[in-house]
Amino acid sequence: MRASEGDQLVQHGRVVGQHDQVSEVVQVLGPEGNPPYRVRFEDGHEAIMSPGPDCQVRHREIHEQH
Repeated sequence: MRASEGDQLVQHGRVVGQHDQVSEVVQVLGPEGNPPYRVRFEDGHEAIMSPGPDCQVRHREIHEQH
């Protein structure tokens, strides 16, 4: 998984009724776009994440077109 600043990290809900959680990558801490990432959630809080298989990266150029 590779991400850049400004990309979105989507963590899919694991149980029925749980919504996807979307955050913005504000800093890439690993080499060459690899995790871990500092992310900012919609409510403004930030966290360090090393995404698992339930996550997907939406690259900035893709979600800017929508």
